[in-house]
Amino acid sequence: MTKLLTGFRPEHAELWGRHPVCIEHGLADTGLFSDDALAALLEDYPRENYDLLHMAEQGTGNLAHWTEGDLGRVRGREALDAITSGRLWINLRRVHEASPAHLELLEAVFAELAERVPGFHPYKLNLGILISSPGAQVYYHSDVPGQSLWHLRGAKRVFVYPNRAPFLPEEQIEKVVLSLTEAEIDYEPWFDDYATVFDLQPGQMLHWPLNAPHRVENGDCINVSVTTEHFTTSIQNSYAVRYANGLIRRGLRGPPPLPNTRGGSFWARAALTVAVKKSGLLKARKLEKTVEWELDPAADTRMRAVTPLV
Repeated sequence: MTKLLTGFRPEHAELWGRHPVCIEHGLADTGLFSDDALAALLEDYPRENYDLLHMAEQGTGNLAHWTEGDLGRVRGREALDAITSGRLWINLRRVHEASPAHLELLEAVFAELAERVPGFHPYKLNLGILISSPGAQVYYHSDVPGQSLWHLRGAKRVFVYPNRAPFLPEEQIEKVVLSLTEAEIDYEPWFDDYATVFDLQPGQMLHWPLNAPHRVENGDCINVSVTTEHFTTSIQNSYAVRYANGLIRRGLRGPPPLPNTRGGSFWARAALTVAVKKSGLLKARKLEKTVEWELDPAADTRMRAVTPLV
């Protein structure tokens, strides 16, 4: 496979993981993201691996009118057309498990990054596809793994914020790591004064520092993007510390140690994380999602209410 990071420059290796970087890419040339290819993926996509969401208009408060839906029996092309004309957003997760061609692409992307960025050894790789309506938005949130957004179609304005308080309170990222909440983080409009803003165009990839909060506003056109996720040893260590700190904060009702990843304190917290995850104690407390509607291309809103289902 030819090089995919067509705009990678030497300074990007120095900035990788430390500062937001925007790099030109050639994913569109693979042919994996045409309308026909996307419609084929949407056909009978595993229910456990997608989120279909409706959100409020841009400028509306955080998580207002954020509801979960289901593709129902709608065909792939109909689903794609409905997303084009509704205020909807679908996240196809773990696409590499459903499509060998996307697995090959995922492995090629990270092989190239590992070659270009010294000391970068990613694992637990994941590829998703985001298809979203004109004017859709993604609310302010933070993700646990390393993240990159590869834009393919449409126009997105992406706001990336510093990955530290007050933009990223420790207690809130701990809840995300523990899966006790979705990825949302409390947001204040004045945060925008301190954001790095990218008007992302097709053929551009955006990577930001670990856990950096971000939000997205679509332009007046359908948007298609790929998301990639990864772990490294340092990301895994950060995850283990925040998982343990979240347990300590909730168990002792007091502030845990700082989220450092060195010394005896780190190893003790890493051991606590491993023990609790193996025990399965928190599985019953994880956030549940409720499906409230099914996709209906004939409806004005492209949605039909159903009996809520967890």
